[in-house]
Amino acid sequence: MATVELRFSALPEHVRTARLVAAAVARRAGVDEAVLDEVRLAVGEACSRAVGLHESHGIAAPVRVVLIEDEKTFSIEVGDGVSGPGAAGGAEAEGAAEAETEGEDEMGLAVISGLVDDVEVTSGESGGLIRMSWPANPAPVLP
Repeated sequence: MATVELRFSALPEHVRTARLVAAAVARRAGVDEAVLDEVRLAVGEACSRAVGLHESHGIAAPVRVVLIEDEKTFSIEVGDGVSGPGAAGGAEAEGAAEAETEGEDEMGLAVISGLVDDVEVTSGESGGLIRMSWPANPAPVLP
C-alpha cells in the first residue's frame, strides 16, 4: 500500500495543485483514464469545501489530502480542521455568513456524491474528513 500526503495552506489558489497531484497519483495507481476527470473534480470540490470551512472558522491549520493506493482501490481523504457538527460556534453576528457557508458546503457535498460512487463524510474532534474511493488496476511491476 502506497500513500502520498499533501498539506497546503487553506488558500483557494492551492486547490488546483491538489487536483493535479491527485490526478497524477490516481493515474499511477491504475485508475481508468475515463474516470480521471471525476477524480480531479471531486478532489477540487472537497478541497474547496475544506478551504471555505477553514476561512469561515478562522482556522490556520493546513488542509490535509491523503492519497492511498491499495491493491484494487485508490482512495483520497480530504481533511479539514473544523471539529464536531456544531463547530461553527455561537457568534450571532456570523449567523448569515455561516448559513451561506453551510449552503455552499451542502452543494459541494452533493457534487462530490454525484461524482463518486464510494464516498464517506465524517466529522470528529480532530476535524471533518471526506473519503472517496475508486477502483484501480495497477500495472504489474516488471523485474
